[in-house]
Amino acid sequence: MHGVPEPHTGWTFLTNHARVLAAIADDHDARIRDIAAHCRLTERAVQKIIADLERDGYLSHTREGRTNTYQIDPSKVLRHPAEAGLTVASLLSWLVKDEADRKTTPDERSRPRATA
Repeated sequence: MHGVPEPHTGWTFLTNHARVLAAIADDHDARIRDIAAHCRLTERAVQKIIADLERDGYLSHTREGRTNTYQIDPSKVLRHPAEAGLTVASLLSWLVKDEADRKTTPDERSRPRATA
């Protein structure tokens, strides 16, 4: 079992709710333990965030044996008035693209992409 993640100090651009949602979008079968490690949160914090997201209809889950599989409602609109009309799908498309870019090296990003 992993210990409590080292906390981040200072401010950040994304909320923990957005981080957890993006982690789930990346792996719908992710364990709370893995989400917590990825987001640098405690497992309890992730459980609370998932409960918040489920309560407000952004997320649901089905139980398959000992595993939860999460479903995100991509059509839900973000909650803050400044993001009026912006959907979860739009937010996740930015975050998932950036996540994919972070997993490649600078050399891979500069190479021309093959077209079909």
